[in-house]
Amino acid sequence: MGGGQPVGFGLGLSLGGLLTERAGWEWGFHVSAIINGLVFALSMWQLPKGVGDLEKVTWKRLKEEIDWVGALIVSVALALLSYELAVVSTSSRGIKEPENIAMLTLALVLLTAFVAWMHNQEKQHKPALIPNSLWKDKVFTSICINVFLIWGAFNALEQIGSFFFQNVQGLSALQAAIRFLPTIVTGIVANIAVGLLVHRIKANWIVVISSVLSCVSPLIMAMVKPKATYWAFAFPAIVLNPIAADGVFTISNLLITSMFPVKTQGLAGGVFQTVSQIGKSVGLALTTLVANDVTASSSKANKESQPALMEGYRAGFWFMFALNAASLCTSVWGLRKVGTVGKKQD
Repeated sequence: MGGGQPVGFGLGLSLGGLLTERAGWEWGFHVSAIINGLVFALSMWQLPKGVGDLEKVTWKRLKEEIDWVGALIVSVALALLSYELAVVSTSSRGIKEPENIAMLTLALVLLTAFVAWMHNQEKQHKPALIPNSLWKDKVFTSICINVFLIWGAFNALEQIGSFFFQNVQGLSALQAAIRFLPTIVTGIVANIAVGLLVHRIKANWIVVISSVLSCVSPLIMAMVKPKATYWAFAFPAIVLNPIAADGVFTISNLLITSMFPVKTQGLAGGVFQTVSQIGKSVGLALTTLVANDVTASSSKANKESQPALMEGYRAGFWFMFALNAASLCTSVWGLRKVGTVGKKQD
C-alpha cells in the first residue's frame, strides 16, 4: 500500500509539469478533479460495505455518536491557521496586519478550546473527536511528530527544488518535473525494503536509518551550485528525499495496529493521516516564508535575480535539514524501546 504513494506522487508531479507547459496550469486542477471523481465512483463500487456485524446507521446515532462540536471547533481553527500560513508564506510582514493578528489569535483560542472540549467529553464519557488520552502513548505521539516534520520537509524540498530548477537553472516546468521521477523508484524500493526488514530489524532502527538518509537530501541541496549538473547534486538529493517519508509511513501504520485495540485503530490511523497532511502544508508554508524573507533581505538590488533567489532557496534547504534533524531526534527519543513489528500473531 505504501508503494502507491511514491508512484502517484511522481506521476502526478510529471503530469502536472506536462499540463502546465502544454495546456496551462488550470488543467492540473481539472485533471485532479476528474481523477478524484473516478476514484470516488470506483470506491463506491468496489469497497465492501462493512466487515462483520455493523449497527444500522440512523439519524439518532449520527447525532449522538459523533462529536460535532469538536469537529466544528477544530475545523474553523485549522481553516484560520491555513489562511494565516498562506499569508505569511509570501512575507512575514503580513502577520503584523490587524486582521491577521485577530484571525491568528482566534485560531489559537479555538485550538485551546478544542483541547478543553476533548477533556470535558472524555471526563463525561461522551464521544470525543480526538481524545486527549490518545497522546499519552509516547510512541504514538512520537510517530505523529515524526510524520509531521518529515512530510513537511519532503513536500517542501519537492516544491523549492522545482523553483530552483525553473528560476535559477532556467528549466521549463516539464523539464523540472521529469527530474523528480527518481522519487518513484526510490519510494517503491524503500517500501519493499521496509516490508522485507520490518520483522527482522527493530522498527526504531529502520526509522532512524531512513531519517539519517533523508537528512542528507536537503543538506546536499543547501550546498548546490547554481550551474551544477543534475547528477552531481540534485539527483542524489531527490533519490534520498522520500526514504524517510515512505519508511516512517509504513512503520507507523504497523505500530498503530499493534499499539491500539481494534476499536481505536481507525481513530489513531485517521489522526496520523491528518497530522501528515497538516505537516505537508505547514512545512511548505514555513519553508517558503524562510526562503522569501531571506531573498527580500538579500544585498542584491534585484530581488528577482538568480543570486538573490538562490540565497532564499539555500536558506529554505537548511530549514528542511533542521526539520529532518528534529524528526531524527524525536525518533531516537520516542521510539528507542520499540522492537520488531509486523510479525504474524498465531
